[in-house]
Amino acid sequence: MRFPTVFPEGVFKNQKIMQTKIENSSLITRNSPRPVKAVALYSGGLDSTLAILTVLRQGIEVKAVTFLNHFGCDISDKSSCSKDPFSAAEKFGFEVKLCHLSEKFIQIVKNPKFGHGKNMNPCMDCRILMLREAREFMDMTGAEFLITGEVLGQRPMSQRRDALDIIDRETGLRGLILRPLCAKLMKPTVMEEKGIVNRDLLYDFSGRSRKPQMALAREFGLTDYPAPAGGCLLTEPNYSFRLRELLDHDADPALEDLSFLRIGRHFRMSERCKIIVGRNRDENDAMIALDSGKSISLRVESHAGPVVLVKGKATEEIILTAASLCARYSDARHLNEIDVKVTDNSRIFTLSVAPAGEDLIEQYKIEKKDKKKALIRA
Repeated sequence: MRFPTVFPEGVFKNQKIMQTKIENSSLITRNSPRPVKAVALYSGGLDSTLAILTVLRQGIEVKAVTFLNHFGCDISDKSSCSKDPFSAAEKFGFEVKLCHLSEKFIQIVKNPKFGHGKNMNPCMDCRILMLREAREFMDMTGAEFLITGEVLGQRPMSQRRDALDIIDRETGLRGLILRPLCAKLMKPTVMEEKGIVNRDLLYDFSGRSRKPQMALAREFGLTDYPAPAGGCLLTEPNYSFRLRELLDHDADPALEDLSFLRIGRHFRMSERCKIIVGRNRDENDAMIALDSGKSISLRVESHAGPVVLVKGKATEEIILTAASLCARYSDARHLNEIDVKVTDNSRIFTLSVAPAGEDLIEQYKIEKKDKKKALIRA
C-alpha cells in the first residue's frame, strides 16, 4: 500500500508540509483500494505518535498537523507539547503539516473562555482552538475524523472526562474525535460504531504513568521518542509572571516582545521601557539576533559579561541604570568602577559606573517573588 505523496496545493493557508511515503509497512493490516482518511493533532511526543501508529495499523491514512505558537509549542523547544515531529513521520510514513496559530492563540491567552490553569495556561481553550483548526483541515482533505494522543487523567485541566466532554461539545466534533490511547474508557465514537475503526485494537490507558505507552512503543518499534518534559511556557510560574506583567503595560505586544520573554533577566523601568540582561553566551547571541540593532545596547568590553538591551523610550537615567546592571552581571563586578560601552544607533559612547547593588535589582527586576524569602527579608 502506498500513501499519496502529492499534497493538494494551497490547502490550509499554504503552510509548510512534510510529505513522506510508506510501502509494505508492517503497521498496515487493513486492505482497501480507497483508504479511510483521518487527521491527527501531532506534537511529536510519545502519546501523539502512538495514537497515529495505532490508527495506521488499521489501514487508515493519517495526515498529521503540528500547531505552533509563541509560547513554547515549537519544534525547537523542550516542552512536552513541542518535539521534532519529522523523525517518526519519516520512519512510519505519514505526512506532517506545520501551522502557526499566531494571533488566535494570543487572544485566548489574554481572555480564555474556560480560564487559565495554575499559571497562564489556557489549556481548555487551547485544545478547542487546535481542534477547530484541525476540523478545517479535515474538511479540506476529505478526512472522516480526528485523532488526538490524549490520555484520560494525564493532564489536570484538559484531560479530565468532563473536560473532554466540554471540548467535544465546544468544537462541534462530538463523536468525531478518536482518542486511541484511552478510547476503551470513553463512549464509542462514530467511527467505532460504523466499524471504520476496530475498538478491540484501541487502548484503555489512564493517569500520568508512561509505562503502558513505553511498552506499546516497543511493540511498534518506536525507539526514538522524547523523555517526558514540562508543558508549554505558559505553565511556568516565572514566564507567566513576565507575560502578565507585559500585558499589564501593553495589551497588544509585538511578537518580538513575546519572544524576549523567554530569555534574559528583565527589569521594568517605566510604562514603556524595559532593560533586558543576557544570562549566558547563547542568550547574548539570541538577544542580538532578535533585536537586530533596534534598541540601545550595552557591553563591558574589558571583561566577559552580558549583552544588555534598553527597549522602549529611555531617559539618560535609565541608560545609566542599564550600564550599572551591565557592570553588575559582568566578571568585573568586584571593581568599584567599570567602563561600559553604549551603542545607541550611530551614537557610541562609554559610561563609567559602579555595579548595581541588590537594592536596585530588587526594585526593578520582573520576577515572581518567593513568599517565604520575602517574609524573611521583611
